[in-house]
Amino acid sequence: MALTKDVKSKIIKEYGKNEKDCGSVEVQVAILTHEINELTEHLNTHIHDFHSKRGLLMKVGRRKKLLEYLKDNDVKSYRELIKKLNLRK
Repeated sequence: MALTKDVKSKIIKEYGKNEKDCGSVEVQVAILTHEINELTEHLNTHIHDFHSKRGLLMKVGRRKKLLEYLKDNDVKSYRELIKKLNLRK
């Protein structure tokens, strides 16, 4: 379930400012969104996996805080990121 280096590097190339930009808010949100989507698929088949459910809720909360930070500081990139990731906001 963990991200492989290839998947993570593709996400960084797509959402980062350069290839080594792994700490910007956009990249962090994109990585969290990918992990959330994987965990959601896992929990659809394994309903009683409560440890994974807790991890999912923690990731959703972290993504929400990062999106609020981005919205407060750079509305334009926030809106672009929401459209790229197909998030409902």
